[in-house]
Amino acid sequence: MRIQPGLAAAAILLASFASFMIAQEVNESAGGGAPMTFTVKSSAFAAGAEIPKQFTCTGTDVSPALEWSNPPAKTANFALIMDDPDAPAGTWVHWVLWDLPADAHSLPEGVAKRESLPDGSRQGRNDFRKAGYNGPCPPPGMPHRYFFRLYALDAKLDLAPGATRQQLDAAMKGHILGQSEYMGTFRR
Repeated sequence: MRIQPGLAAAAILLASFASFMIAQEVNESAGGGAPMTFTVKSSAFAAGAEIPKQFTCTGTDVSPALEWSNPPAKTANFALIMDDPDAPAGTWVHWVLWDLPADAHSLPEGVAKRESLPDGSRQGRNDFRKAGYNGPCPPPGMPHRYFFRLYALDAKLDLAPGATRQQLDAAMKGHILGQSEYMGTFRR
């Protein structure tokens, strides 16, 4: 059986419109206005720009301040993963953080490098085998990209402090309401 080109195009157009309408319904704010975009950013560096040395292994190696806005409705908490997909050994994990309270809209500069934080947040082990943030530290040469990915979740995760990124990924499965990312670069 051969489908006529006009019918195939109409079916694709109808499916695209249906997907768009579902996304509109999911993303519209509670007040019925225009869709809001879940965003994360840093005041420490512009999106796509070089990460300042103080946030790297060549400086004081403290985490940059982050802030976010417009999380999806029914967000119960947030999780954050920072990684470097350009590392020679494959994607290198620099920071794993979860159970950030739903009413949080920022992280200060220099988050403590402890597994449990005062607000109930928990930090896992990065690929340096340490708790908390360890900044960019690429081998000399080409610049690397560093992604800060913030996840809005519909439930608190049953995950012990010190968990790995793989354990966090598995625990988040089926609980992600939205995701936003911010990227900076660094080279030595």
